[in-house]
Amino acid sequence: MTDWLNLNFDLPITDPTWIFFLVLIIILFAPMLLGRLRIPHIIGMILAGILIGEDGLNLLARDSSFELFGRVGIFYIMFLAGLEMDMEDFKKNRIKCLVFGLFTFCIPMILGVWSSMEILGYNLTTSVLLASMYASHTLIAYPIVSRYGLSRLRSVSITIGGTAITVALALLILAVISGMYKGEINQMFWILLTGKVAVVCFLLVFFVPRVARWFFRTYEDNIMQFIFVLALVFLGGGLFELAGMEGILGAFMVGLLLDRFIPHLSPLMNRLEFVGNALFIPYFLIGVGMIIDIRTIFTGGEALKVAVVMTVVATISKWLAAWLTQKSFKMQKNERSLIFGLSNAQAAATLAAVLIGNKIEIAPGVPLLNDDVLNGTVVMILFTCIISSFVTERAAQRIATSDELDKMMEKTDEAEKILIPIANPETIENLIGLALLLKSTNRKDGLIAMSVMNDNNDSETQLLRSRRNLELAVKVAAAVDVKMETTVRFDMSIASGIIHTLKEYSATEVVIGLHHKASIVDSFLGAMTENLLKGTYRQVMIVKSLMPVNTLRKIIVAVPPKAEFEAGFFKWIKRLCRMGIQLGCRVQFYCHPDTLQYLKSFIVKKYPKVRGEYSELDDWEDLLMISGEVAYDHLVVIVTARRGFISYDKSFERLPMQISKYFNNNSLMVIFPDQYGDPEEIVSFSDPWLHSESQSYDRVGKWFANLPKKVIPEK
Repeated sequence: MTDWLNLNFDLPITDPTWIFFLVLIIILFAPMLLGRLRIPHIIGMILAGILIGEDGLNLLARDSSFELFGRVGIFYIMFLAGLEMDMEDFKKNRIKCLVFGLFTFCIPMILGVWSSMEILGYNLTTSVLLASMYASHTLIAYPIVSRYGLSRLRSVSITIGGTAITVALALLILAVISGMYKGEINQMFWILLTGKVAVVCFLLVFFVPRVARWFFRTYEDNIMQFIFVLALVFLGGGLFELAGMEGILGAFMVGLLLDRFIPHLSPLMNRLEFVGNALFIPYFLIGVGMIIDIRTIFTGGEALKVAVVMTVVATISKWLAAWLTQKSFKMQKNERSLIFGLSNAQAAATLAAVLIGNKIEIAPGVPLLNDDVLNGTVVMILFTCIISSFVTERAAQRIATSDELDKMMEKTDEAEKILIPIANPETIENLIGLALLLKSTNRKDGLIAMSVMNDNNDSETQLLRSRRNLELAVKVAAAVDVKMETTVRFDMSIASGIIHTLKEYSATEVVIGLHHKASIVDSFLGAMTENLLKGTYRQVMIVKSLMPVNTLRKIIVAVPPKAEFEAGFFKWIKRLCRMGIQLGCRVQFYCHPDTLQYLKSFIVKKYPKVRGEYSELDDWEDLLMISGEVAYDHLVVIVTARRGFISYDKSFERLPMQISKYFNNNSLMVIFPDQYGDPEEIVSFSDPWLHSESQSYDRVGKWFANLPKKVIPEK
C-alpha cells in the first residue's frame, strides 16, 4: 500500500489543522445539541473541554493555542462588559456598585477564612488566599445577558461595577501574599504598587480617548478600526500586568474609555461582538473545561471534601451578597437572580490565584495551596459556571418576557420607518449611521433606502449606479443586523419620487443630506429639498456631516418658541435623546422658557439617561449666543418649521445667512418636525395651485444677490 493510506492518529492530536477543526466543530454543535435540552451553550463549551481534555478522552492537549486564545477570550469578556456598560446608569448607581462590590468581597472573605480554618484545617495565610478566590468572579454568563439585549439594565451595571471592585481587591491580596513569600513586602512595595497603578490609569484615561477620537476621524476603514480597538485592549491589559495587577482590569478599563466612541448600533460594535462570541470566548470556555478533572469528584477522600466545601461556600457567599444588595436597595427578585447569576462563576482570577498559590512553597516541597485545593478549584469552577449559566439564563428570560409588552406598546404607538434618499456614495455611510442612532434599538428593521431616477437616455447607467449605492446601504445596515428595504423609483423629479415613496411605505420621517450650493444665487437648502418640504408635512432631517458621528463630543440644539405646539414636538426630542444615549455625549438645549419646561420634563421622565443641559434662549432672532458655545467637534441641531404653522417665525428666513456665518465649520442638522395636514389636500387662496416652489426661503437668493450692496452701501 502507498504511504498515504498509513493514517496516524496518535493522541492527543498535535496537528494545528485538526486541532482548529475539532474546536470549530465543538463551537458549532455544542449550542445545537444542548439547545434541545434547554441547557445554556456556555455549559456545553465547558463540558466539551472536559470531554476532549487530557483528563477526558485525551483528544487535545491544552497547548499554547488554548493559552493564547483563552487569554484573548477572558480579555474580550471584560472588554465587552466595559464597552456595553451604561455609564450614565453606572454614575447614578455608583453607590450601589460600591456596596455590592464590598458585599461580594467581604462576605466570601469572611465565610472563606472561617470554613478553611474550621472545616479544612488550613492556616491563616492559606485560608485568606483561598477566600480571595471565592471573592473574585468572572463574568462567564455575560454573553447570555448581551444576547437578550439586557446589558444596559441597572442590575447588570451594578454587577459589572462590583466585579471591578472585588476582582481588584482579590488580586491585591494575591499580589501581597505572593510578595510575602518572595520577601518583597515592605513600605516600598506599597508605594511602588500604588504608583505604578496610578501611572497606568492616568496614561489610559488621558491618551486612549484622545487617540481613539483622532483615529476614528482619520481612518474609516472597518478592518483598521477593529484592529485598532483590539490593540488598545491588549495595551491596557499589558500595562496593568506591568503594574503588578491582572490584565483583565486593563481590558475592562479600555472598554469603559471606548464606550462613547463605539455606539451600540454600529458596524464596529457588531464586529467586535461577533468575533468574540464566535471564536475567542468559546475558545476560552473550552480551555477552562480542559483543566477540569471530573474524576476527583468520584475518588472521594480529601479532594472531594475540599471541592464540596469550596463550591458550597463560594455559591452561598455570592448568593448572600446578591440578596443583601437586593434588600438594601429594594430591588426585584429577578434583578437579584441576575446579579447572583452573573457574579457566581469562578474562572479567570480564581485560576490565576490557585496556579500561583500552587507554585509558592512555604517549605521545601510543600506548596501554599496543595493538589487537593487545585483539584477542588477546578471542580468549583465547573459547578459555579453551570449554576451561573442556568440562573442567568432563567433570570434573563423572565426579565425579557416581562419587557416584551412594553416593547410591543412602543412599536404599536408608532411604527417607525426612516426613509433615506441616497445619491452620493460618499455620504451613504454617514446617513445610514445617523439613521441607526435615531431609530429605536428594539427594532431590527424600519430603514428604507431609495434612489430616484429620471427616465432618460442614460437611465440604464443610472440604474446600475443606483443599485450599487443601494447595495452599499444594505451592507452598512446588515453590519449591525438591521434589515433595510430598498427601492429604485422613476419619477419626473427627485422631490416627487421621495414624496410618493414616503406615502407608499408609510415612512414616518426622512433623513437627507444637505444640498451643496452650485452658485451664489442658489438657495441654501436647494430646490429639491424646498419642494420636498412643500410636498410633505412629515418630519425631515437635513444633515451635513463633517466628521464621524461617534467622535462628536456634544449636541447643541436650538429650539424656536412655541415648538411644543407642533405635532412632531416629542418625535424629534425622542430621536435626539436616542442619539445622545448611543453616543454618550452631552445634549444642550437652548429654547424659550415656556418651551423649556415641556422639553425638560419630558426628557427627565422618559429619557433619564440623557446627559441633558438646558439654557434659555429668549431672542430666537440672534443665534450669536449659541455660536460662542459651539466647538468644531459639536453637532449643531436647529429646529425650525414650515411657513404658516404655529412655531414659524419670519426670522427663519435669515437662517441660511446665520448658519453660513456662525456654523459653517460644524456638523449640522436642520429639523422640520411633523406638522398637521397633507399638503396635497390643502388648497388656500394664497396658493390655489399649490406650486412646488418654496415659500420659506424664496428671498434667500435675492439676499445673496444684494450682498455687495449691503457690504458697500450706496451713497
